[in-house]
Amino acid sequence: MSAPTEDSHVLVQVEGGIGHLTLNRPRAINALSHDMVRVVQAALDEWEHDDAVTAVLVDGAGERGLCAGGDIRAIYDDARAGGDASARYWADEYRMNAHVARYGKPVVALMDGIVMGGGVGLAGHASHRVVREDSVVGMPEVGIGFVPDVGGTWLLARAPGELGTHLALTTDRMDAGDAIHCGFADAFVPQARRDELVAAIRDVGPDQALRDLATAPPASGLAGHRSWIDECYAADHVETVLQRLDSRGEEAPSAAAGRLRAWSPTSLKVTLRALRAARGDASLGDTLVREYRISCRCLRGHDFPEGIRAQVVDKDRTPHWEPARLTEVSDDAVDTYFAPLGDEELTLTPTTRRNHP
Repeated sequence: MSAPTEDSHVLVQVEGGIGHLTLNRPRAINALSHDMVRVVQAALDEWEHDDAVTAVLVDGAGERGLCAGGDIRAIYDDARAGGDASARYWADEYRMNAHVARYGKPVVALMDGIVMGGGVGLAGHASHRVVREDSVVGMPEVGIGFVPDVGGTWLLARAPGELGTHLALTTDRMDAGDAIHCGFADAFVPQARRDELVAAIRDVGPDQALRDLATAPPASGLAGHRSWIDECYAADHVETVLQRLDSRGEEAPSAAAGRLRAWSPTSLKVTLRALRAARGDASLGDTLVREYRISCRCLRGHDFPEGIRAQVVDKDRTPHWEPARLTEVSDDAVDTYFAPLGDEELTLTPTTRRNHP
């Protein structure tokens, strides 16, 4: 593999038996492009069968975070043009997510700073997921008229109780304690010991490094809201969720209801159905195949490009959803997002093992 250059968007190197991948678009908070996904996948393929590489380390350049997600401006342009570049990007990205989850060697993800969307897809399925004081983890897709993908519905569906449903529908962020509590991360290592952690991973391996350096994480604030969250989000219809949130008459449920009412009614209903379906999946691969169907349908729909326009392009923060009301989104309309894609269906190649059940 060629040596990285200063303008490489992924820095790839091997040192001390560790294959090191650094996402290197710090001005964009290391947002993933299709080319970056290809580079990461090529490195994983090469290292998996290289006896000189014992583990993989993934981190991000700059001070702001590991990865803010995908390049949604490029997706917007593709959607407006009626192209298929985004579908091809997602197919390769989801295959990479599945490969990370079943990788034959330890994969350590340093979830520093902002870790959103595609960043969760890369880090959230690794075998060793490390957060620190500034970690901010989330799946904010519903806020732009999309649906959690990259295996996000798999992780959200396995959070305790209905915490994952709450996180998906509100787009709320998790701090380090929340991320560990909800199953998005495994260990907390203070920011001041980051360099020491990287050196220890090379010297003694990831398991021993985390035994030596991980400390008790901050308490999860989200866990303290389990009572009302479990009660309100146990429903299988978004309308019922909102009724239950409204009926509580408390500040936190009311604020959650307000966030839901701001989002795309279609995205809310498709997301809730996807979360319930993911609970029954036997593997991450099953979830990714479903997510790919949904993503491709969102690309051709109205609300996804409209959400990007409102939040990222024009930044007027006033999306015009179609349909505009939950009652106008029929079950049949939701069904179309889950229908098989025929010859365009996502195919996954099984690899060695899965790190997380």
